[in-house]
Amino acid sequence: MMSTEDLVMVIKKPHFTVKLHNDLLEVDLKEGLRKELEDVLEAKPILRESLGFLFQAVIPLDVPLKDIESANVDKKGRVKIVIPSRKDIVIPLKANESKRLVDKMNELIPAEKERAMRQLEESEKDRRALEPKTAAARAGAEELERIR
Repeated sequence: MMSTEDLVMVIKKPHFTVKLHNDLLEVDLKEGLRKELEDVLEAKPILRESLGFLFQAVIPLDVPLKDIESANVDKKGRVKIVIPSRKDIVIPLKANESKRLVDKMNELIPAEKERAMRQLEESEKDRRALEPKTAAARAGAEELERIR
């Protein structure tokens, strides 16, 4: 569950709610079988990873902003979100709501992609820094095994 501190925008509709966080887009259904299925998939990460792809056309799942290739408003005024390796998400909003959401997303997406890239680079740097220690520990363990 995301904190309210990072909540940027909320758009409530009769059947769903769109929540934009600093690093995540949530589209939550309000009722029905799809809502129950969404709750199960979101509660169990292992199910989301394995079955999420199958249900993505029926149930909108939360999308990290770093994974979004583009967000724009289509000819009908709906929000269209393109995500590589997934079905595009189309959110039926009023044209003015769509524009506000897309403008804010397009402001947040580059910053989130940059943050994720920096985090990945730092992680890789840390891994490389630990590599000599790991190799020394591995060699020490092999030496102990040989002595036994």
